[in-house]
Amino acid sequence: MGRELADAFPAARIVFQAADDALGVNLSALCFHGPADELTLTHNAQPALLAHGAAVWAVVREALAGRVRAAGGHSLGEFTAYHAAGSLGLADGVRLVRRRGQLMYDSGVARPGTMAAVLGNTTQPIDAICARATAEAGLVVPANYNSPGQVVISGEAAGVERAMVLAKELGAKRAIKLNVSGAFHSPLMESALSGLAQAIADTPFVDANFPVYSNVSADSGTAATRAREVLVKQLTSPVRWTDEVLAMAAAHPEATFLEMGPGSVLVGLLKKIAPQLRAMACGTPADVQRLMELVAT
Repeated sequence: MGRELADAFPAARIVFQAADDALGVNLSALCFHGPADELTLTHNAQPALLAHGAAVWAVVREALAGRVRAAGGHSLGEFTAYHAAGSLGLADGVRLVRRRGQLMYDSGVARPGTMAAVLGNTTQPIDAICARATAEAGLVVPANYNSPGQVVISGEAAGVERAMVLAKELGAKRAIKLNVSGAFHSPLMESALSGLAQAIADTPFVDANFPVYSNVSADSGTAATRAREVLVKQLTSPVRWTDEVLAMAAAHPEATFLEMGPGSVLVGLLKKIAPQLRAMACGTPADVQRLMELVAT
């Protein structure tokens, strides 16, 4: 994760070293060499994802100067978006999301839960399915509205399992349990709220250089006060990614959407939400080269 990027670009190496220095741990070695089971622990994965996204941004920032109209990110990625927009410093950002990851893990231990992906359309809204499963088995809520035909649910294990059964009975193609350490973006994370709110209050934020879209409300803003508010609310609220992308598409229909970080999951979701948009992943040296060629045309 990020090794080729750091090998190819000094700006990326500087970002990973800065993340190491901020955390006092060798996060870059964990990113570059693993082991995967340690990297995927939420208190490691969150700063690693932010560092990778920040490294890509550092490499391409100068080439994109004056061209960026807005930013957004899915869950943890919203913190990276605020970093790219100049609202959240790198060192402060990696420390903040490491704390967020630890709080989320601890909350999952205190109140265990799980998540599942529901794929395909259902004959009843997912909200109604979750409400019925909650009444019959245990608390479960929609957590991520990822795209048409893909919603993630989150809550108590019995509630999630009941909702999976109901969803398949009501037309879903598949319902897949996710390998997570807690019921993220659900009320089961409430024990982490005060700690996250304090961590965010203690972290310097400034007004963003361009609008950042919110997972919670799907609208955008630049104010530092707003950033603090929505990043706290995000913890126990669903990620309304479909609505967020549609709002970005309506505001910027001619834009090219760039996914900065590892993989291309968001590009795939965007093609399902708004297939008319142009989108590309930017997480490897080859991706950076393609972006540079596009900017030069």
